[in-house]
Amino acid sequence: MFVTVNGARLRVDVQGEGPTIIAHHGAPGLGTHATPKRAFAPLADAYRIVTFDARGSGESDATPPYTHAQWVADVDALRAHLGVDRFVMKGGSYGGYVALEYTLAHPERVSHLILRDTSASRRFEAMARRNALARAAEFPDITEDLLDMLFEGRVPDDETMRSAYATIAPLYDANTDPQKAAERVASAIFRADTHNQAFAGNLPSYDLTDRLHEIQAPTLIVVGRHDWITPVAASEEIAAGIPNAELVIFEHSGHSPQLEENERFVAVVRDFLARHGAGGAS
Repeated sequence: MFVTVNGARLRVDVQGEGPTIIAHHGAPGLGTHATPKRAFAPLADAYRIVTFDARGSGESDATPPYTHAQWVADVDALRAHLGVDRFVMKGGSYGGYVALEYTLAHPERVSHLILRDTSASRRFEAMARRNALARAAEFPDITEDLLDMLFEGRVPDDETMRSAYATIAPLYDANTDPQKAAERVASAIFRADTHNQAFAGNLPSYDLTDRLHEIQAPTLIVVGRHDWITPVAASEEIAAGIPNAELVIFEHSGHSPQLEENERFVAVVRDFLARHGAGGAS
């Protein structure tokens, strides 16, 4: 279905009944609701799983601004549209940035916070670049110039973004499958304008490390051991900053443990929510 919030029509999907989980995808201008929908589908037996394409991504309207403040406002408007007072906020990768921003802006709305392969600042970007270049012998098209274009938000058009992502796509999984990586690229909708605003406009000032202690909601942080772009150290920093946060490292995953080790991911999330009183339909 489509829901109009704050002047933009968003593609929204709802599965199941029970306490609400709103899951924000990553990769602005590339990611969509399809990944969190697939990852959280097994939890629809006990929870209402809400996934959506953020403004500027997927099937949702390409209506700027593509700022953290706007994406936070869109989450809250979607919450209100759904008639939800408090909910489980989940964000993966760049979606984790939005989830953190939302939790700090609207703490009264977040019953639980789940973060997946994300960071509270940009300080681990140099490590990500080193991780990528370390595999240049295996993937020779990965160059410093390519990484500069992506990380600095200087992608000239959608097709260049598609080509660039095709080059780095094999880095994301612990066990590289070129065919699956190619399939992801072929099915994706690329919007360079959204990506550029995210990386050139939003991230230079993004640093929430000094505010992590303000988060009081029970928090689960998951990360793949072999994540190249938001490495384990980034999740460890978040876990150290949020009081009583729980960190789970998935030893056989890269950037997407929710897919690479889905059965364990679902079990970890289900256990966390049950232990912290999120309930769930039986």
